[in-house]
Amino acid sequence: MMDSNGEKDDLVLLTQKHAKFFQRSLAVLPSSLASYDSQRVTIAFFSISGLDLLDKISLVSDQTESMIEWLYSCLMISEKPETEHWSGFRGSTALRISDSTGPGHAHDHGHIAMTYTALASLIILGDDLSRVNRRALLAGVRALQLPDGSFKAALEGGENDMRFLYCAACICHILDDWSGMDRDLAVQYVIRSISYEGGIGQGPGLEAHGGSTFCSVASLSLMGRLEDMGETRLENLTRWCLSRQVPASGLNGRPNKPEDTCYSFWIGATLSLLNMLEMIDYVAMRRFVLNTQDPVTGGLAKWIDTQPDPLHTYLGLSGLSLNGEDGLVPVDPGLNISIRARAHLERIHSGW
Repeated sequence: MMDSNGEKDDLVLLTQKHAKFFQRSLAVLPSSLASYDSQRVTIAFFSISGLDLLDKISLVSDQTESMIEWLYSCLMISEKPETEHWSGFRGSTALRISDSTGPGHAHDHGHIAMTYTALASLIILGDDLSRVNRRALLAGVRALQLPDGSFKAALEGGENDMRFLYCAACICHILDDWSGMDRDLAVQYVIRSISYEGGIGQGPGLEAHGGSTFCSVASLSLMGRLEDMGETRLENLTRWCLSRQVPASGLNGRPNKPEDTCYSFWIGATLSLLNMLEMIDYVAMRRFVLNTQDPVTGGLAKWIDTQPDPLHTYLGLSGLSLNGEDGLVPVDPGLNISIRARAHLERIHSGW
């Protein structure tokens, strides 16, 4: 691959190293991530989907059944209408203290991000979702939407912002049923969160950010409501996203911030959904992303010469995949799973 000066770029994607990195992450959390054990479902998603993008999911084929069973062990489903609102996936079996399908303690309930990533992982692993009570799971999502249209992560409260609205949109799309959210309220929340810069913040009045901009645009796209933003807002949004590329380097999430591997997906996927991805300098972005690879352990880091982690490894690969990197399976920019995993989901939908 040639750079903008016509010089050859000798950087290569260390496919085998990254596959081993994901395999290790599935087996044992590194000490640096020990505090994230309660979010293990999402960390597992990065590794499972990462192996899928690398076309190396066969490396864990002997573990597929056990991984599916582990994911379902994190599922809490109520068969009673009066208690369906706490249905969802836990973040880890560490939170489960009984064999009951219901909550074992006051803080045991579904988490919207874990529900999205658990469902996505099950699809990638080839499960047919037949063990999911769709009505109950959607009731659990619906219970998390607030009057302003946003979503909180869990019943006991906490933050509510664009991240969880995106998770809700993904769940509804995966389950092929939008009864889990009031789409009109959600669209209004997104539009109120557009900043003066043209990008979109986590909520109204907040600074535009690459991650929340992706969550907003992907949510609207999954709803089929992207055009609700209007032509002028979409033009301003595109301009803001294109401004996120640091000259001759990678992408950042906000003005005056350094480039960061994860924004190769957050911003790249947003531009892909806007049909403007070809406007970035891919060669420069690729050079930055591949320079964050650890040649010994595998994995991609947030910045060059820093420690790799599952999130940045997965999102870095996803960003490269969006641009057709050799050796990577194409990724769907809305759901953030491979195109072939999405095809499996569509087959599931056709059978419902």
